[in-house]
This record gives sequence, structure tokens and C-alpha cells, in this order.
Amino acid sequence: MYRRTNKYQKNIEQSYSKRAAQESEPSQDYEKPKQLPKLRRVIEITDFDAGEAIVHRIELFKTDRIDCYDVVIDGKLWQRRMGWSRILASIRKAMPRLTGELYP
Repeated sequence: MYRRTNKYQKNIEQSYSKRAAQESEPSQDYEKPKQLPKLRRVIEITDFDAGEAIVHRIELFKTDRIDCYDVVIDGKLWQRRMGWSRILASIRKAMPRLTGELYP
């Protein structure tokens, strides 16, 4: 272990005391974080491939974790506590590419 000189120890104490004083002062620009709404995101997908427009509504509700959602598709609960990446991957897999035979 290295030996701390008196000069070094004095500098450490000053820096810690300044930081403690700054943290103890109430900041004037501090705002209390807002409460997150129950419905966090809505994804609407309109599919024109069937000849007529079919609209799917995906609603993402808040859960006990900030990075997860309860997923409701067309009014029915689909999945509890699902992450954003898994939601997007599931949408991608549910909407496969069509072959060129459908288009002249």
C-alpha cells in the first residue's frame, strides 16, 4: 500500500467535502420525475396485401420493469413483460415476405 502524504490527504479531504456540500444543497433546477403513463406505446400496422386494408393495433402497457411491456394485440393480452427487442422481432416474424407470384 502506498503511503499518503499530508499534502495528498489534505487535497482528498477538500475534494470530498466540496462534493458532499454540493450534493447536500437542494438543486433549484431539479424536477421530480414524472409518473409514467399506464399505456406507454401504440403500434398500428395496416396490411394491404389481402386486397383490403387490415389494421392491427398493438398496445404496450407499463410493467414493474421500465424496459418491459405488457403487450395487447387487438384488445387481447398476448404477452406479459416482454422487452422492446423481442416485440419488434415478433412483429418481423409475424409479417413474412411475400413471393413475387402475387404481384404481376
